[in-house]
Amino acid sequence: MIKENQRLLNQLHVLSDGILVFLSMLLAYWVRFYLFHGIEGIPFSWYAILGCGAVVLCLVSFAVAGLYASYRTIRFHREASRFLLVNALDTLILIASLFVLRLDNMSRWTLVFFFLISSTILLGKRAVLRLVLRHYRRMGYNLKHVVLAGRGGVAESYLARIQSDQNLGYQVDGYVSDVGTWDALPWLGAYAQMKEALATFSPDEVIIALPPEDMHKIPGIIAACEKTGTKASVIPFYAPYMPSNPQVDNIDGLPVINLRRIPLDNLGNAFMKRTMDIVGALALITLTSPLMLFAAVGVKLSSPGPVLFKQERVGKDKKPFSMYKFRSMRINTRQQTGWSTDVDDRKTKFGSLIRKCSIDELPQFFNVLKGDMSLVGPRPEVPFYVDQFKEEIPRYMVKHQVRPGITGWAQVNGFRGDTSIRGRIEHDLYYIENWNPLFDIRILLMTVFKAVNREKLAK
Repeated sequence: MIKENQRLLNQLHVLSDGILVFLSMLLAYWVRFYLFHGIEGIPFSWYAILGCGAVVLCLVSFAVAGLYASYRTIRFHREASRFLLVNALDTLILIASLFVLRLDNMSRWTLVFFFLISSTILLGKRAVLRLVLRHYRRMGYNLKHVVLAGRGGVAESYLARIQSDQNLGYQVDGYVSDVGTWDALPWLGAYAQMKEALATFSPDEVIIALPPEDMHKIPGIIAACEKTGTKASVIPFYAPYMPSNPQVDNIDGLPVINLRRIPLDNLGNAFMKRTMDIVGALALITLTSPLMLFAAVGVKLSSPGPVLFKQERVGKDKKPFSMYKFRSMRINTRQQTGWSTDVDDRKTKFGSLIRKCSIDELPQFFNVLKGDMSLVGPRPEVPFYVDQFKEEIPRYMVKHQVRPGITGWAQVNGFRGDTSIRGRIEHDLYYIENWNPLFDIRILLMTVFKAVNREKLAK
């Protein structure tokens, strides 16, 4: 039933997108020439023809970009960012086609309004559709029925995630294993009975989550799935060590999973991020120079010692560097290993002020220009703690594959200062594995908003 429902939903999804794209062009025409009283250079019928072309272009590009694939496991913000990028490219193609076809009398502003209107309407439709499906899934409709093959830690982890998020719309009907002692799910039989279990329950998908000792059972399970025409997906027992978006290489037809390839390994992505860092750092140094002058004078007058505090931190590729801050503490013997806390007797009164407003971090813009740091990334640690955490926290050293940042995904989610190091690393790894330019911009904006909110609360 789920397959028939999915096909019907996809057909309605595509059809409604086509209608809304065409209506968006008509509405853009109305906004340009009636709301803003533009001068029409060519008849309305030409814009109707352009609307038909936009429908074809958008539907094809949306399909190629995977916007009509099932998005049970795709968060809305990811779908929205992908949609906006594709819709912007489509609009640029339409504008370029006017130049190529020498349709100089057609309004470019109409296409700008088309982008804004179509983006708003189509994203709104997708948001409403998600809410409707979420409601029906909670009522027990539009569920994807799954049989779980395996019994152990990986299978338990999968079940816990499925049951904790009902919006995904998965229903696990039972499990197949040679050991039938799991109270969380009905036991459907041993691995040798997989074919009979699939014939009886007709699931939409089989999730293979075998423990290491049962891996030799995989060929028989896959064969049973293929004979019954059931989709099969595999969760390897080493999944905890894999990134959220693993890359698969191909060596003469042999798939090889790359456990540590990240978006910033791409030279184009790395160049883009470095360019954003340099431009952003120069702009921020210019804008904050009065604050830095104020901080430098205040530090000098508040206590004896240098204006800048230099501390060794571990950066990209595990290389040490000196990170700059305005000194907020008295000279002390723990400055290279002592963990700073909100209540710290080493702070000066002026130091507490500039730390509360994060003014002490401003010299790190020069670290960014030097290439030691980035505007956004995992916060760097001192070598003392790196040596400690790398033995205690799984995948801790992965953070050193990218430049450390002044702010980061962990910081804007509350993991600042003396907070859970495990929670911080989880957020850092999510950032590293899912980096894109829009993610950096989002983190920078969240940093500004949270800084403003902290200032309000302090007052």
